[in-house]
Amino acid sequence: MDFETLTQDIDGISVVVKAIGVGPAVLALHGAATLEGYAWARGLADRFRVYLPFHPGFGESGEAPHLTGMQDMVVHNLRLVEALGLSRPHLVGHSMGGWMAAEMAAVTGERFARLVLNAPAGLNHTDHPGADVAAIGPEALPSYLAHNVDVALRYFPGGAECPPLPEFLAAREKEGRALGNILKVHGMGHPNLGRWLSRIPNETLIVWGDKDRMLPPSQASIWAERIPNARTLIVANAGHFAMQEDPCTVTAIGDFLMS
Repeated sequence: MDFETLTQDIDGISVVVKAIGVGPAVLALHGAATLEGYAWARGLADRFRVYLPFHPGFGESGEAPHLTGMQDMVVHNLRLVEALGLSRPHLVGHSMGGWMAAEMAAVTGERFARLVLNAPAGLNHTDHPGADVAAIGPEALPSYLAHNVDVALRYFPGGAECPPLPEFLAAREKEGRALGNILKVHGMGHPNLGRWLSRIPNETLIVWGDKDRMLPPSQASIWAERIPNARTLIVANAGHFAMQEDPCTVTAIGDFLMS
């Protein structure tokens, strides 16, 4: 089954959405970069219609320097849901996309069905700090993304799933600008996010690799405690890219969304 490419104009931004599968709608939000791609969604395509938008300034979507802060991204994604004609889709977010999905659910969770937060960023708990990305050298970054480093290396120069070096570097530069705009307001999180989580009405699954070096799996219990209808899935021997390291993770997410 092949991915389709959909394009939407959202407030003057050309937004590219990859879509695959047949069934109930799933809106899946990527993290702070797109280097790992979206092939993982094939694991849901036999049961769901999965929509994978590139955030403005990321991947194939157009740049949008006027979008600054997560509030802009929340409004953007709500407009995208309307443009795609989705009625109460499931909502899945990884890392920064998990933070994005959590804020969307806290504000308007009734517009979505179930919620999956995969190693979500944004909480910035002082007792469970995430990695300082600025201090991680390029050679060390793959080991922060996957416990099995060979999995992460597939997406870096020389890896089987990495584009030619000029394209890889251009993508990182473009996405770095877009990420900088999102982080202008509060950095990688919001000081009040922990207080908002109790507003999330959705049945929620918190997914975390137990070897995640980017965002500590010890945060999982905090998210689960603060979201009223939440449960956790801890993936053994997996890092930040748990879905790529262990395909059973995607199957488990699908089972949760179907239950």
